Amino acid sequence: MSHAAEQTSHQGASTGPGTSTAGTALGAALAGPLVSTQWLADHLGAEGLVVLDASVVPAPGPDGRPVYGTGRVRHEEARIPGAGFADLLDAFSDPDGAHPFTRPSAQAFEAAATAAGIGPDTTVVVYDGAVGQWAARLWWLLRSFGHDRVAVLDGGSVAWTAEQRPVESGVAPVPVPAAAPFAAEERDGFWSDRSHVESVLAGERPATLICGMPPRDFAARHIPGSISAPAVRLVDRATNTVLPQAQLREVFADVLASDDPVIAYCGAGIAAAADALALALLGRHDVTVYDGSLSEWVSDPAAPLASLAA
Repeated sequence: MSHAAEQTSHQGASTGPGTSTAGTALGAALAGPLVSTQWLADHLGAEGLVVLDASVVPAPGPDGRPVYGTGRVRHEEARIPGAGFADLLDAFSDPDGAHPFTRPSAQAFEAAATAAGIGPDTTVVVYDGAVGQWAARLWWLLRSFGHDRVAVLDGGSVAWTAEQRPVESGVAPVPVPAAAPFAAEERDGFWSDRSHVESVLAGERPATLICGMPPRDFAARHIPGSISAPAVRLVDRATNTVLPQAQLREVFADVLASDDPVIAYCGAGIAAAADALALALLGRHDVTVYDGSLSEWVSDPAAPLASLAA
């Protein structure tokens, strides 16, 4: 590790929420749901800042479908200096839920957020080593539980390392406790459930259904009437950063053509959060995430499914 990395690592390791004034000022510096690598580099070590790696590592299972493993090993191999690890498989999900990545209870989320060093005045920057869908999931969870001072690192660790910014390795430092524990406040308008989707299909309520799964998975099966908006197509392949707004508008053209509220889903409510983040960048805040997504939907053999002809 370079001297610059060591210096930044020391600053990051000592990072913890400071006074309410410091946290508020830093949170006010967020320009929206995304921050650039330069923004984070400029603020690493600041009072009131917690940086979290939310990476999850997929691997092909016996049936060809992905099996998800913790990203903790990769986090310890190389991470942004001072970053903590956010375990989306366990701490920030309900491991006993009926479906993968079921959102946790308010009480469980409070405990996980507090253990990560997050308090009411903390500013949080979340990243991952993929196209941002895991970070977007934690961004969505934090906001749904009442915490607005949170942003996703544009480009994640892919962009950070490509720019040869400092990294550190080894066991991550124990998070510095927040001055006050995180207090979850469950907000309306963030989640949809199976009954909401069923009512849309029945014509009982208006909504646009969008699916964040990869195109091949969408072609194989999706909820009837859905629009494909793959999370993998929301980023520039060369930089891994989110597409400019003009290009995002092209991706979501069919969605933006309607004023109906949006229900985003995918396989397990992860890529759907990336769609929700992209739509927030476009000024659409009438989006909910179907938490159970296809994992729940297909558990009912009678649930309707559509596919695209080969």
